[in-house]
Amino acid sequence: MALWINDGLHEAAQGIRSFLLVGQSNMAGRGDLTPENTITAPDCFMLRMGRWQPMSEPINVDRAVAEGAVPRSGANLAASFAAQLQKETGAKIGLIPCADGGTRISQWQPGEVLFDHAVFQAKLAMRTSALTAILWHQGESDCLAPEQLEAYPEQFLRTMRAFREELGDLPIVVGELGYPENGFHGTPAELLKEFNRRLPELAAQLPKCAVVSAADLTARPDGLHFTTESLRTLGLRYLEAYKSLV
Repeated sequence: MALWINDGLHEAAQGIRSFLLVGQSNMAGRGDLTPENTITAPDCFMLRMGRWQPMSEPINVDRAVAEGAVPRSGANLAASFAAQLQKETGAKIGLIPCADGGTRISQWQPGEVLFDHAVFQAKLAMRTSALTAILWHQGESDCLAPEQLEAYPEQFLRTMRAFREELGDLPIVVGELGYPENGFHGTPAELLKEFNRRLPELAAQLPKCAVVSAADLTARPDGLHFTTESLRTLGLRYLEAYKSLV
Protein backbone atom coordinates (compact mmCIF):
# COMPACT_ATOMS: atom_id res chain seq x y z
CA MET A 1 0.00 0.00 0.00
CA ALA A 2 1.35 3.42 -0.96
CA LEU A 3 2.44 5.64 1.90
CA TRP A 4 0.99 8.77 0.25
CA ILE A 5 -1.30 9.77 -2.55
CA ASN A 6 0.69 10.09 -5.75
CA ASP A 7 -0.43 13.64 -6.52
CA GLY A 8 2.74 14.71 -8.29
CA LEU A 9 3.53 17.39 -5.72
CA HIS A 10 6.47 15.84 -3.93
CA GLU A 11 8.85 16.51 -6.81
CA ALA A 12 7.72 20.14 -6.97
CA ALA A 13 9.16 20.83 -3.53
CA GLN A 14 12.73 21.10 -4.76
CA GLY A 15 14.35 24.51 -5.21
CA ILE A 16 11.45 26.71 -4.07
CA ARG A 17 11.97 30.27 -2.79
CA SER A 18 9.20 30.81 -0.25
CA PHE A 19 7.51 33.92 1.15
CA LEU A 20 5.54 34.24 4.38
CA LEU A 21 2.24 36.14 4.04
CA VAL A 22 1.15 37.74 7.33
CA GLY A 23 -1.19 40.49 8.48
CA GLN A 24 -4.91 41.04 8.15
CA SER A 25 -7.54 41.01 5.41
CA ASN A 26 -5.78 43.05 2.74
CA MET A 27 -2.91 40.55 2.84
CA ALA A 28 -5.33 37.63 2.90
CA GLY A 29 -7.09 39.23 -0.07
CA ARG A 30 -10.71 40.24 -0.54
CA GLY A 31 -10.69 41.01 -4.26
CA ASP A 32 -13.46 39.62 -6.47
CA LEU A 33 -12.41 36.51 -8.37
CA THR A 34 -13.70 35.41 -11.76
CA PRO A 35 -12.49 32.73 -14.17
CA GLU A 36 -11.05 35.56 -16.27
CA ASN A 37 -9.07 37.44 -13.62
CA THR A 38 -7.67 34.65 -11.45
CA ILE A 39 -3.89 34.27 -11.68
CA THR A 40 -2.18 30.97 -12.31
CA ALA A 41 1.48 30.65 -13.21
CA PRO A 42 3.94 27.86 -13.86
CA ASP A 43 6.26 26.97 -10.98
CA CYS A 44 4.26 28.98 -8.44
CA PHE A 45 3.04 27.12 -5.38
CA MET A 46 1.20 27.59 -2.09
CA LEU A 47 1.56 25.67 1.15
CA ARG A 48 -1.38 23.40 2.01
CA MET A 49 -1.24 20.77 4.75
CA GLY A 50 2.53 21.23 4.93
CA ARG A 51 3.03 20.43 1.25
CA TRP A 52 3.40 22.51 -1.88
CA GLN A 53 0.43 22.65 -4.24
CA PRO A 54 0.11 24.60 -7.49
CA MET A 55 -0.87 28.21 -6.76
CA SER A 56 -4.57 28.88 -7.20
CA GLU A 57 -6.78 31.60 -5.80
CA PRO A 58 -8.01 32.13 -3.16
CA ILE A 59 -4.53 31.54 -1.77
CA ASN A 60 -5.11 32.70 1.81
CA VAL A 61 -8.40 31.06 2.84
CA ASP A 62 -9.18 32.79 6.13
CA ARG A 63 -12.91 33.21 5.45
CA ALA A 64 -15.67 31.56 3.43
CA VAL A 65 -15.09 31.12 -0.29
CA ALA A 66 -18.70 30.63 -1.40
CA GLU A 67 -20.03 33.30 -3.72
CA GLY A 68 -22.11 35.80 -1.81
CA ALA A 69 -20.37 35.22 1.50
CA VAL A 70 -19.37 38.40 3.35
CA PRO A 71 -16.52 38.73 4.04
CA ARG A 72 -15.13 36.37 1.43
CA SER A 73 -11.60 35.13 0.77
CA GLY A 74 -10.61 36.30 -2.69
CA ALA A 75 -7.92 37.71 -4.94
CA ASN A 76 -4.58 38.23 -3.24
CA LEU A 77 -1.68 40.62 -3.81
CA ALA A 78 0.79 37.73 -3.52
CA ALA A 79 -0.50 36.11 -6.71
CA SER A 80 0.83 38.88 -8.96
CA PHE A 81 3.96 39.11 -6.79
CA ALA A 82 4.73 35.40 -7.28
CA ALA A 83 3.81 35.20 -10.95
CA GLN A 84 5.98 38.17 -11.91
CA LEU A 85 8.93 37.05 -9.78
CA GLN A 86 8.78 33.61 -11.35
CA LYS A 87 8.64 35.16 -14.82
CA GLU A 88 11.64 37.38 -14.15
CA THR A 89 13.86 34.82 -12.42
CA GLY A 90 12.68 31.42 -13.63
CA ALA A 91 12.74 30.27 -10.01
CA LYS A 92 10.04 28.26 -8.30
CA ILE A 93 8.08 30.51 -5.94
CA GLY A 94 6.15 29.33 -2.89
CA LEU A 95 3.62 31.27 -0.82
CA ILE A 96 2.92 30.53 2.85
CA PRO A 97 -0.54 31.98 3.62
CA CYS A 98 -0.98 32.97 7.27
CA ALA A 99 -2.88 36.29 7.18
CA ASP A 100 -6.13 36.62 9.11
CA GLY A 101 -8.72 39.31 8.47
CA GLY A 102 -9.65 41.81 11.16
CA THR A 103 -6.71 41.04 13.41
CA ARG A 104 -4.94 43.60 15.60
CA ILE A 105 -1.20 43.92 16.12
CA SER A 106 -1.68 42.70 19.70
CA GLN A 107 -2.84 39.37 18.25
CA TRP A 108 0.45 39.05 16.34
CA GLN A 109 2.71 39.30 19.37
CA PRO A 110 5.16 36.44 20.03
CA GLY A 111 3.42 33.72 21.98
CA GLU A 112 -0.01 34.57 20.56
CA VAL A 113 -1.76 32.03 18.35
CA LEU A 114 -1.39 33.92 15.04
CA PHE A 115 2.33 34.47 15.54
CA ASP A 116 2.97 30.88 16.59
CA HIS A 117 0.90 29.55 13.68
CA ALA A 118 2.85 31.62 11.16
CA VAL A 119 6.19 30.50 12.61
CA PHE A 120 5.07 26.87 12.54
CA GLN A 121 3.92 27.09 8.94
CA ALA A 122 7.12 28.86 7.91
CA LYS A 123 9.24 26.20 9.56
CA LEU A 124 7.26 23.49 7.76
CA ALA A 125 7.95 25.32 4.51
CA MET A 126 11.65 25.55 5.37
CA ARG A 127 11.90 21.76 5.22
CA THR A 128 11.36 21.91 1.46
CA SER A 129 12.14 25.51 0.47
CA ALA A 130 14.40 28.47 1.09
CA LEU A 131 12.43 30.97 3.18
CA THR A 132 13.18 34.26 1.45
CA ALA A 133 11.15 37.16 2.90
CA ILE A 134 8.20 38.25 5.01
CA LEU A 135 5.34 40.12 3.31
CA TRP A 136 3.22 42.06 5.82
CA HIS A 137 0.07 44.16 5.47
CA GLN A 138 -1.80 45.09 8.64
CA GLY A 139 -2.94 48.13 10.55
CA GLU A 140 -6.55 48.96 9.77
CA SER A 141 -7.68 47.33 13.03
CA ASP A 142 -5.23 49.54 14.94
CA CYS A 143 -6.44 52.81 13.40
CA LEU A 144 -9.78 52.95 15.17
CA ALA A 145 -8.64 55.07 18.14
CA PRO A 146 -5.65 57.36 18.86
CA GLU A 147 -4.42 55.18 21.72
CA GLN A 148 -4.19 52.20 19.36
CA LEU A 149 -2.05 54.19 16.94
CA GLU A 150 0.25 55.30 19.75
CA ALA A 151 0.74 51.72 20.95
CA TYR A 152 1.38 50.35 17.46
CA PRO A 153 5.12 51.02 16.92
CA GLU A 154 6.39 49.11 19.94
CA GLN A 155 4.18 46.12 19.17
CA PHE A 156 5.03 46.11 15.47
CA LEU A 157 8.76 46.14 16.15
CA ARG A 158 8.42 43.39 18.73
CA THR A 159 6.56 41.19 16.23
CA MET A 160 9.02 41.70 13.39
CA ARG A 161 12.08 41.16 15.58
CA ALA A 162 10.52 38.01 16.98
CA PHE A 163 9.85 36.69 13.48
CA ARG A 164 13.53 37.19 12.68
CA GLU A 165 14.61 35.50 15.90
CA GLU A 166 12.54 32.46 14.93
CA LEU A 167 13.08 32.37 11.18
CA GLY A 168 16.33 34.17 10.40
CA ASP A 169 17.36 37.62 9.26
CA LEU A 170 14.79 37.91 6.48
CA PRO A 171 13.88 40.96 4.39
CA ILE A 172 10.53 42.41 5.45
CA VAL A 173 8.17 44.21 3.07
CA VAL A 174 5.38 46.30 4.62
CA GLY A 175 2.48 47.92 2.79
CA GLU A 176 0.77 51.23 3.40
CA LEU A 177 -2.93 51.29 4.17
CA GLY A 178 -5.32 52.54 1.51
CA TYR A 179 -5.84 56.31 1.34
CA PRO A 180 -9.15 57.96 2.32
CA GLU A 181 -9.27 59.95 -0.93
CA ASN A 182 -9.37 56.65 -2.83
CA GLY A 183 -12.44 55.33 -1.09
CA PHE A 184 -10.99 53.87 2.11
CA HIS A 185 -13.53 55.15 4.61
CA GLY A 186 -13.73 52.15 6.94
CA THR A 187 -11.33 53.70 9.44
CA PRO A 188 -11.01 57.32 10.64
CA ALA A 189 -9.29 59.27 7.88
CA GLU A 190 -6.92 61.24 10.07
CA LEU A 191 -5.68 58.15 11.91
CA LEU A 192 -5.22 56.28 8.66
CA LYS A 193 -3.19 59.14 7.17
CA GLU A 194 -1.10 59.38 10.33
CA PHE A 195 -0.43 55.63 10.23
CA ASN A 196 0.93 55.90 6.69
CA ARG A 197 2.94 59.00 7.56
CA ARG A 198 4.68 57.17 10.41
CA LEU A 199 5.25 53.89 8.58
CA PRO A 200 8.59 54.79 6.88
CA GLU A 201 10.05 56.00 10.19
CA LEU A 202 8.93 52.78 11.82
CA ALA A 203 10.35 50.56 9.07
CA ALA A 204 13.65 52.47 9.22
CA GLN A 205 14.20 50.99 12.68
CA LEU A 206 14.45 47.55 11.11
CA PRO A 207 17.36 46.68 8.80
CA LYS A 208 16.28 45.35 5.41
CA CYS A 209 12.70 46.58 5.70
CA ALA A 210 10.93 48.38 2.85
CA VAL A 211 7.60 50.19 2.67
CA VAL A 212 5.21 49.83 -0.29
CA SER A 213 3.08 52.77 -1.38
CA ALA A 214 -0.69 52.39 -1.66
CA ALA A 215 -1.06 55.71 -3.49
CA ASP A 216 -3.72 55.74 -6.23
CA LEU A 217 -5.03 52.28 -5.31
CA THR A 218 -8.78 52.07 -4.91
CA ALA A 219 -11.18 50.49 -2.43
CA ARG A 220 -14.07 48.14 -2.82
CA PRO A 221 -17.47 49.59 -1.87
CA ASP A 222 -16.94 48.37 1.70
CA GLY A 223 -14.30 51.08 2.16
CA LEU A 224 -11.86 48.63 3.76
CA HIS A 225 -10.45 46.36 1.07
CA PHE A 226 -8.51 46.87 -2.13
CA THR A 227 -10.16 46.00 -5.43
CA THR A 228 -8.78 43.09 -7.42
CA GLU A 229 -7.05 45.43 -9.88
CA SER A 230 -5.46 47.38 -7.02
CA LEU A 231 -4.30 44.16 -5.35
CA ARG A 232 -2.57 43.12 -8.56
CA THR A 233 -0.78 46.47 -8.69
CA LEU A 234 0.06 46.31 -4.99
CA GLY A 235 1.62 42.87 -5.47
CA LEU A 236 3.91 44.24 -8.18
CA ARG A 237 4.88 47.12 -5.88
CA TYR A 238 5.70 44.58 -3.16
CA LEU A 239 7.93 42.83 -5.68
CA GLU A 240 9.82 46.03 -6.51
CA ALA A 241 10.29 46.75 -2.80
CA TYR A 242 11.54 43.21 -2.21
CA LYS A 243 14.00 43.51 -5.09
CA SER A 244 15.30 46.77 -3.62
CA LEU A 245 16.29 44.85 -0.47
CA VAL A 246 18.11 41.98 -2.20
